[in-house]
Amino acid sequence: MINVKEAIKNSLLNPIRHFKLRYLPLLMIYFAYGASGISGVAETFWVKEELKLSATALVSLGVWLSIPWTIKMVFGQLVDSVPILGSQRRVYVYIGASLIALGTILLIGLAGDYPWAKFASKENVYIISALLSVIGFVLQDVVADTMSTEVVDRNQPEEIVQEELAYVQILGRLAISLAGVMVAGLSGWLAQIYSYETIFKISLIIPVISVIGVTIVKLDVAKPSPINCKILCGGLAFAVFVVLMGYGQYQQWHNQILAFIFKYSQEIVFLVSFSVIAYMLSLLLDDIDPKTKSFIIKTAIIIFVYRAMPSVGPGLQWWEIDILHFDKAFFGTLSQIGAILSILGMWLFSDFIAKKPVHYTLIWLTVITTILFLPIIGLYYNIPQSMGIDPKTVAVIDTALESPFAQLSMIPLLTLIAIYAPEGKRATWFALMASLMNLALTAGGLFTKYLNEIFVVSRKVVENGHVVMPQDYSNLGILMIIVTVLNVTIPIVTIYYLMVVKRDKKMVI
Repeated sequence: MINVKEAIKNSLLNPIRHFKLRYLPLLMIYFAYGASGISGVAETFWVKEELKLSATALVSLGVWLSIPWTIKMVFGQLVDSVPILGSQRRVYVYIGASLIALGTILLIGLAGDYPWAKFASKENVYIISALLSVIGFVLQDVVADTMSTEVVDRNQPEEIVQEELAYVQILGRLAISLAGVMVAGLSGWLAQIYSYETIFKISLIIPVISVIGVTIVKLDVAKPSPINCKILCGGLAFAVFVVLMGYGQYQQWHNQILAFIFKYSQEIVFLVSFSVIAYMLSLLLDDIDPKTKSFIIKTAIIIFVYRAMPSVGPGLQWWEIDILHFDKAFFGTLSQIGAILSILGMWLFSDFIAKKPVHYTLIWLTVITTILFLPIIGLYYNIPQSMGIDPKTVAVIDTALESPFAQLSMIPLLTLIAIYAPEGKRATWFALMASLMNLALTAGGLFTKYLNEIFVVSRKVVENGHVVMPQDYSNLGILMIIVTVLNVTIPIVTIYYLMVVKRDKKMVI
């Protein structure tokens, strides 16, 4: 019989028991990434108030900003093979922190209306700022991911190694969530009482936090591996291709062929990205036995599909602001509740998640998150309001119920990646697998863009006293319903086909 009290006690204490000082550098990087949300509420409102971007344009921008996450293999190959000043870990964390700081300084310049930040339009400077910060976070994330495979002593029984690797991933997610808890409510409170410029200045603490761990804890010197030119050169060529495609999308082309190509530049980049990453992964998978290779491929497909599902887009938050009158402080409260319960959920479920197959975890996560989104759809159709329930009460309860499951889906995959990471190629391996999973988010962004183009949602935009874009949330309800149906059916059908139908066919053979 299961001792519930003992099980809960173990779930609470196991992450603490598994912590070691050598984990600190990578945990501080993850913590800094989680704490970057300190300016999240302020940035959301600033973008809404200052930039003339439609919902589709913002989703499109999000797709481009996800691209650096899909070319992590370039950074991974550099971290594996190219020491800078004799360092393969610390110096890359410093470079990442510098890029984050530079992106934040540009944001400060925009919010403060400084002359030096007016070298381009507000929209373009914002894009540059966001891109610099994203590249900085990606570079630091590659280093942290690499260290997560190196900090565990491999000279132990296999089951102990796998358990420690799982708990390193759990501690990493907990670090992100703990930082989120600390800044979630604070972000709304700061946005309510301080100027946007002041809040962005405060967020300069983020790159400082990220370098603390690698500065005070001595890191083991990793042996450089030979440069894999197929991965590094191919990745760099791919990065140049992405930049050119991104630049071309925002230019006016008189040539009809070029105009057509760049009109679909995001789709082209996605397809090329998928092909490049799949090819590079095949090079590394050649050294793995067929049974394990098949298992990794099936697992990767399932998580790719799960992460590639569309969201509603920014129109939902706009509607909550304009129609439900959710203010900055309330968004901060929701973030605080979500962050606290997210870390609590991960802490309590950590032992369970570490020992369950990926497909099992994703099935129940899919069902639960779908059910928990239904009250938000109900708000749009005034169902809770007709029962005398305040929309803010619904939002609080829904956030409280949904948040514990927010960070759980990636832990099994990250553990799997860490277990099979080949020595000397760990940064490249981890970066390629992470690139594939981040490419899934790009697919989800494209999916979201298409849905927003079909079911147009817009907030009112006023320029020089004239309304240049009217407010229209009439399509939001059907958009939320379609997104919900897609999010529950496609992942479950994929899991059923790969894990049940395919398995049964093999048994028959």
